[in-house]
Amino acid sequence: MSVEKSAQSEEALWQEYITSKSPAVREAIILKYAPLVKYVAGRVAIGLPSNVEFDDLVSFGVFGLMDAIEKFDLSRGIKFETYAIARIRGAILDGLRSNDWVPRSVRQKARELERVCAELENRLGRSATDQEISEAMNISLNEFYQLLSEVSCTTLSSLDELWMVHSNDDDSVRVLDLVKNKDSEDPLHHVEIEEVKTTLAEAIDSLPERERMVIALYYYEGLTLKEIGEIMEISESRVSQIHTKAIFRLRGRLNRWRKSTAEV
Repeated sequence: MSVEKSAQSEEALWQEYITSKSPAVREAIILKYAPLVKYVAGRVAIGLPSNVEFDDLVSFGVFGLMDAIEKFDLSRGIKFETYAIARIRGAILDGLRSNDWVPRSVRQKARELERVCAELENRLGRSATDQEISEAMNISLNEFYQLLSEVSCTTLSSLDELWMVHSNDDDSVRVLDLVKNKDSEDPLHHVEIEEVKTTLAEAIDSLPERERMVIALYYYEGLTLKEIGEIMEISESRVSQIHTKAIFRLRGRLNRWRKSTAEV
């Protein structure tokens, strides 16, 4: 089947479901896009503790897929795969949060690291070095790297959460996956999206080169940490550490932006 015929067949399937809401057609759509769930679950699973079962991630993701099917608007011109991946990942993250899979002690360490990174960047006016962060936390450089490894499970896929915005119906969508909607009736919502995009784009641009590269390869090119390590000629665990530092810097920058806008 040619690409054109395949696209026509896919659109016909959606049109039939929109018209009929047939359970049989819905089941066909679920089966068609089921591989997306395993793909997203596989990426989220990277770096998670061993007690987190992959099958549980898939189960959470299936609910995200079904939610995406129900809420997908074919007229907006967004590819379903793009929309569904955001929904699936969000459902998996929600499932993980509801099960409180990260130990409280690790969350406390993560909050402290985020606070220190944000304070240092604000005071220095630039990204703090590893040495500066470790000194501010009164730990050795080796202890700092060990800390990054411990808290890395709290940051994987966090960029998606950073890009989350809420619409009037309290429905979250990643800014990365949005396209211009000419029919939008909420200009303030559009302004919020643009401001978040600009703030994060500037924050990513200000990251140290290696952190910026990891963010680009992981989130935009869709590579795994192992693949990134091969490109950068460093270990997978080192890539994870670099990713963790980048996410904490971005969190700090976005939190400062949110506070400043709230004060206006």
